Amino acid sequence: MKNMLLTKEASKEKLRGGFYTPKEIADFMLKWAVNGNNEMDILEPSCGDGIFLQLIQENNIQYSSLTAIEFDEIEYEKSLNIGLENSTIINDDFHNYCLNTEDRFDLIIGNPPYIRYQYFSKEQQGLASQIFTNVDLKYSKLTNAWVSFVVGSSQLLKEQGKIAFVLPAEVLQVSYAKQLREFLAHFYNKINIVSFEKLVFPEIQQEVVLLLCEKNETNSHKIEHLELKNASELKNLDISKLENPQKRIDFKSNKWTFYFLEQEEIDFLEKLQKSKKVPKFGNYADVEVGITTGSNPFFTVPLSTVQFYNLEKYAKPLVGRSVQVPSLIFTEKDWLKNRDSEARTHLLSFPKMKDLNGSIGARDYLEFGVEQEINKGYKCGIREEWQIIPSQKLSDALFIRRNHLYPKLIINEANAYTTDTMHRVNIKNDTNLKAFTASYYNSLSFAFAEISGRSHGGGVLELMPSEVENIMLPYHESNEEIVGKIDKMIRSNKSIDEILEFTNKKILIDNYKFSKEEVDLADRIWKKLSKRRLNRD
Repeated sequence: MKNMLLTKEASKEKLRGGFYTPKEIADFMLKWAVNGNNEMDILEPSCGDGIFLQLIQENNIQYSSLTAIEFDEIEYEKSLNIGLENSTIINDDFHNYCLNTEDRFDLIIGNPPYIRYQYFSKEQQGLASQIFTNVDLKYSKLTNAWVSFVVGSSQLLKEQGKIAFVLPAEVLQVSYAKQLREFLAHFYNKINIVSFEKLVFPEIQQEVVLLLCEKNETNSHKIEHLELKNASELKNLDISKLENPQKRIDFKSNKWTFYFLEQEEIDFLEKLQKSKKVPKFGNYADVEVGITTGSNPFFTVPLSTVQFYNLEKYAKPLVGRSVQVPSLIFTEKDWLKNRDSEARTHLLSFPKMKDLNGSIGARDYLEFGVEQEINKGYKCGIREEWQIIPSQKLSDALFIRRNHLYPKLIINEANAYTTDTMHRVNIKNDTNLKAFTASYYNSLSFAFAEISGRSHGGGVLELMPSEVENIMLPYHESNEEIVGKIDKMIRSNKSIDEILEFTNKKILIDNYKFSKEEVDLADRIWKKLSKRRLNRD
């Protein structure tokens, strides 16, 4: 059996596997899991430096049997040397062990490696895929190792049993974990998620959660979310608080960011989704990624580069960064201001080499690109001619992919092209562009943007095109009247709270007949979710 690719063979940024569980987290997980039971059969599927095994020894935790798996020989030796009684330490890949063992466990606990699919050997990909197939799940190339660890571990539990894992917060929100969320919701009767306001692993900007699940042969499926300031608060947390989760699990597999909310807030959002009272963004517009140049530093340039190489003939207006967009209407004046400040405001759109004719400057610039090996980059290398950028289409509006305070939708009045830092938004027939854009600026749409997207370290909210199309958008043609006012308010640095106070009245109360209480609820949801994300700056 080949070993998994280890951190020393690939950078830590690519593999989230090299970050060991802090003692206070491991301590708490064991306390929750064992809870006075001294006859458990325990499995640690990826024991790493052996922190869970050490704590079991130090705290004199009693058990019937203990099995630990570790694929790295050095780490395996460390765990072996802890010398736990009545334990079996196995040097193997968990996927292989999972598919071949007949043992079943009361508790499976650990911090699985965060390793992307492409770092698995073909054999490992096959094993992980088989684990998924065994429970009728589809395995995809986006799936990270921690997902197959959770699915495989669940299959190794007895009829009544618990799992306790440290996982990336992606489990709550990314689309590739959607079927995992569905699986967990049906498989377990009690799910507790513990998250932290402050990053546990600041060095990797990776937000983590503790996933604590229990199956008990009842028909009840409940979930609870608990957020602490930091990991050190765990030692004072009463585990009885986690014994009876209260929130009903929604089997329609909404992202689990829902469960950061109170039941009243969840019910409000679910009722809205069910009633279809408010249409979705995708009813009025198609969203697609911006232009993939293959090398933004080479193909997106300031005016000085255009002038130096005489590239005017090939330069198209570009808006490439969110800081270049001051408001919800991006005007030609805005573009000129960016251009004059030496921002990268031109997209270089080259023809075939044979059509360059007398363009000496363009030939020189492309030669410079070859010297820099731009032509050998992956995206450029697969093109028929490396300098020809595909899909150079303009769009009616722009939606910024990664946002900070709130996610922005912008009318592209300047007819500027955009790179994949922004999504291209094209209006469907009979939709009024100004009314559509204004209709987006309200607390309900912002709340759904938070739920649809995923948050990253640094307080960033990222949305993919399908997630943008899923945002609720209370469109009304009369909202065209307020687009100028919103634009003015943003440009004069009015707070987003002041802007929403104005827009919510027109968009939600006047046009969609929401009560003031409902609008306050939507606003509270947006503030709660965005504040949670921004706290991680």
